[in-house]
Amino acid sequence: MSGVKGEAMDRGSEAMKSHLAGASVMEMRQTKRGWCQELIGCDAKTEFKYFIGDQQVAHSLEDTDCCCRVFCTAIHPFKMDVKELNTEASLLELDRPCRCAASGCKCCCYQEATITSGGQELGSMKETCWYCVPEFQVFDHTGKGIYRLHQPTCCGGCCVNCCAEGNPCCGKGCCKVPYHLFPFDQANTNDAEHIGKILKKPKSMMTEIFTEAEVFECTFPNDATPQQKALIVGSALMINAMFFEGEDDNDGGS
Repeated sequence: MSGVKGEAMDRGSEAMKSHLAGASVMEMRQTKRGWCQELIGCDAKTEFKYFIGDQQVAHSLEDTDCCCRVFCTAIHPFKMDVKELNTEASLLELDRPCRCAASGCKCCCYQEATITSGGQELGSMKETCWYCVPEFQVFDHTGKGIYRLHQPTCCGGCCVNCCAEGNPCCGKGCCKVPYHLFPFDQANTNDAEHIGKILKKPKSMMTEIFTEAEVFECTFPNDATPQQKALIVGSALMINAMFFEGEDDNDGGS
């Protein structure tokens, strides 16, 4: 058992392990690019910068087909390679295949993505059967469940709790969209205490006008390994692709 655990802890690139080992929070800022393309109806490829504290440590640019982005925004297949700043060493790679979307509930065609690092699979993030509030599960490279992931809920899990971060209309909760992390084996996650979260933060007025640039903050569980933190970062990229790209002209794939 100790050998298996040691092998799991050793997976991934040295760049990933060196940056994520001591990180408790990572902020992902979508680059303010492509507003000229947006004006003529072409959706720019997603590009992110990654920060630990005030220091940028990595960047990424989506690898996808232009037609897929335009006509299948919320379900388009893509790859994303997160690379260390300056050295271009890979921290992690996300591979998301195309899956059909559905509205209001989901019992088939589940969205999923595989996260790798240094040529080794770290695990995956998969949509699960849900109604009203989309739910996801995060697995390690062996298929073992690690986390459950969904927005905070109320009314027995039937509705999103819009006040989880504070008043949604003004104050500290304004325009924030949280996705909470729970242990995989936790039976009840509705209105429950979470161990980490992915938070979509409010945009500035200028980015709202000229781009769809997003900012996400990943708060990692206290006992998360670098590999598990990389899975959470990959999950944030997946959430952005599903729910926030082209959100003004589609339902975000839900």
